[in-house]
Amino acid sequence: MAGGGSDRDATPAAETTPPPWAAPDGDTRLILFATCPQGIEPLLAEEIVALGGESVSAGSAGVHWSASWAVVERVNRGSRLASRVLLRLAAAPYRNERDILRLVADVPWEQAMTPDHTLRVDLSSRRARLKSLRIVTLRIKDAIVDRLRERFGRRPDVDTQDPDVRVMAFVDEREAAIYLDLSGESLFKRGWRGRLDKGAAPLKENLAAALPLLAGWRPGEPLLDPFCGSGTIVIEAAQRLAGLAPGAHRAFGFERLAGYRRPSAPGHEGHPGGPAPAPGDPSPDGPAPIFASDIDSAIVRVARENARRAGLDSAAIRFAVADAFTVKRPPHVASGWIVTNPPYGERLDEIGDAERLLALGRRWRDEFSGWRLAWLTADHGLPGRLGLRARRRIPVMNGALDCRLFVFDLGSVGPAPERP
Repeated sequence: MAGGGSDRDATPAAETTPPPWAAPDGDTRLILFATCPQGIEPLLAEEIVALGGESVSAGSAGVHWSASWAVVERVNRGSRLASRVLLRLAAAPYRNERDILRLVADVPWEQAMTPDHTLRVDLSSRRARLKSLRIVTLRIKDAIVDRLRERFGRRPDVDTQDPDVRVMAFVDEREAAIYLDLSGESLFKRGWRGRLDKGAAPLKENLAAALPLLAGWRPGEPLLDPFCGSGTIVIEAAQRLAGLAPGAHRAFGFERLAGYRRPSAPGHEGHPGGPAPAPGDPSPDGPAPIFASDIDSAIVRVARENARRAGLDSAAIRFAVADAFTVKRPPHVASGWIVTNPPYGERLDEIGDAERLLALGRRWRDEFSGWRLAWLTADHGLPGRLGLRARRRIPVMNGALDCRLFVFDLGSVGPAPERP
């Protein structure tokens, strides 16, 4: 290794063990953590197993697993539910801040980046025995750049917006762990949202992909979102039916790492792993199994364009402009699922809105008798407001909102709602 000094052209000596992304055909087992919204961890664990992950266990807001580098790439490109894939570089118990900094300084950062890369460091903690997380974050960054300056003679710059390399540290009351973010931008950013998609903050794509599965929907069953907005729920479901990898048209953080090269094994760009999804239509001449509507014609146009940008055929989703309070059951479809995230997110205290919700519950119970309804909301009293009986109440975090995914059998009457 080259030491510190003024030689700006200094390069590190060859490492005896190349990093996995520089030897992608190797069989080294890596220790990983995939983050996700709280509430969908079991689904993500099943998905990672299907994509080839090993030693998989669901944790809090993510999944622990191990895999070869080829599977790591496959999960990044093919996971519909993960937010980020993190590679564990080091972990150890600590007594104080100095122990954490020694742990960071011993990581061979020169394998992942050079002074020409940009860097960002984030620190998360839970009951950590640290006085200032901000100061520790800065000192972790300093420990990384100091090691690189010793080996290259100069240091990388920091970029908090679009870094080449993102380092994430997690500290609890006993242990510190250092991770390399392999995803770059969050994996829920598929790359298909257009410039016209500027409405209210849409549901994140990985949570939208999870909602039907959490409720009990299975690919191939009819699905309707009568408050579709920009189409996130139905686009994710239609892509699943079509077997389209969610990360097929985006870049990843691991592609920026020093020495990165693609695996030579054939097929790593193809289907992301696991069995191909079953065809979606009940029969070749049957109706489209996925339906979407919204009262706003402009937002329906946005949803159609998003579906096109997502690589979906125009027949994959049957879009319509319709009021959710008068929407009709799709013709010739006896049963199916309504899965939706309507603009009724908080507790409703106005009598007008409360009466409209009760009328909506009655209308859907009659029009969609035999169907099932899954409704995501932060209003934990929603079932009474709809006048429906919830069969399941599934806790889900939608960003910072503590939500419930309520699942109803339409036709089942609930208790009379309380007047606000």
